[in-house]
Amino acid sequence: MSLAGKNVIILVANGFDENQMTEIQRALTKVKANIKTVAPEQGLVNGWQGNGWGHYFPNDIQINAALGSDFDILVLPGGERSIAKLKTNLHTRRIVSHFIDAGKPIAAIGAGAALLALTGKTSGRRVAASADVHVELKAAGIVVSDDAQETDENLLTSSGENIGEWVAEALVFFDQVEPLIMQAA
Repeated sequence: MSLAGKNVIILVANGFDENQMTEIQRALTKVKANIKTVAPEQGLVNGWQGNGWGHYFPNDIQINAALGSDFDILVLPGGERSIAKLKTNLHTRRIVSHFIDAGKPIAAIGAGAALLALTGKTSGRRVAASADVHVELKAAGIVVSDDAQETDENLLTSSGENIGEWVAEALVFFDQVEPLIMQAA
């Protein structure tokens, strides 16, 4: 696996699903990827664990200073509160659009898949997502899969039913997707 040295952005806001974020973060750390947490919050960002607030995590880069071109991989954990906040931030759309346009790998889980609808560039794409965002995704012309996980070109999405399975698949997926920018060179 050649993820060592790859630059990964984990895009979150206060209220992100802590389990979804920490599982992928732990796996990427093991393969020596360079991981940066990006959030609207300055300094620390707070996770959501079960029915209440979880732990605080350092925010490496504030979202307004993050450039998609500085990263190879985008991870979009779920979390109702986080996604609601990220949807209202124009920088979220800018970053997600960059990854879609460049064909760089994007892994979204649960409600995190809703951020794909912000760009207007994913109509006709097939995704898996948590049930609470199905209507929103369909309204954006996205095909919602009945499967727990779905791969469509540079998108790997999950309903969130099995975090471990999504993480294992993401590591393989990140290693296999060749961005459009690289293909054109």
